[in-house]
Amino acid sequence: MSRLTVYRDDDPDSPLLRTEDAPRIAEALGAIGVRFERWDSPVVPPRDAAPEAVLEAYRPYLDMLMGETGAGSADVVRINAATPNLPALRDKFLSEHTHSEDEVRFFVHGWGNFVLHVADKIYDVRCVAGDLISVPEGIPHWFDAGLEPDVVALRVFTDTTGWIAHYTGDDIATRFPVT
Repeated sequence: MSRLTVYRDDDPDSPLLRTEDAPRIAEALGAIGVRFERWDSPVVPPRDAAPEAVLEAYRPYLDMLMGETGAGSADVVRINAATPNLPALRDKFLSEHTHSEDEVRFFVHGWGNFVLHVADKIYDVRCVAGDLISVPEGIPHWFDAGLEPDVVALRVFTDTTGWIAHYTGDDIATRFPVT
């Protein structure tokens, strides 16, 4: 189930907000410029479906989203036990960073936490299958799909060079365990 937990960035033990209500999640994230939606597709492709089949299943949503945002392309990413260099990749994702383009993900299968550091707050967003999140460019964040990830997601982007991570050097992610 989707979930949002908000903390002060100096107090990881005292949540200010914790909700599993999708409209409330969208409202709270919208206040900081983050887009969050639930897509209810009548067709969910199998976990091992070819990338083309996954893209085709969500084509109506992707066309609408790309028309609204000006994004030019989408692809499918899988993170699981077979992912090469998984421990190093996880370490990289767990380092606070920014991008020069919005980071847009739609979760087809599995789950992952986007953890955003905005002003003096931490927004820990558990995204599950059916969730779309768009983290605006420049927002410090990190990502965790756990020690044994099994994620299939759509990535939507305008220019792939915008996906290069710019690390902040802050180790704040180590103080906020994923919930």
